[in-house]
Amino acid sequence: MNIRIIRNAIRCNHCGDIIESTSVHDFRMCHCGCVSVDGGHEYLRRCFTYSPVDFTDLSEIEPAGDGDPENDNEDRQAKNRMASSAFVLSF
Repeated sequence: MNIRIIRNAIRCNHCGDIIESTSVHDFRMCHCGCVSVDGGHEYLRRCFTYSPVDFTDLSEIEPAGDGDPENDNEDRQAKNRMASSAFVLSF
């Protein structure tokens, strides 16, 4: 399943900064240095100092449709699966 990244952002649970990556290789770090985000609308990458609970994910994604009406039902089903399950992030 392909996804389309609408917003690639996280909130640092230590300092409260909301950081967003808007383009490829747009590496952003919070001001306390505990978490960072990268990838823009191409990929989701998160880095953390202590553990994955250092940040709250604020990203928005949706299935990437191919424009074929026959696949609309599959796209809807994929979107429902995404809403009910977590996706893998690269750390």
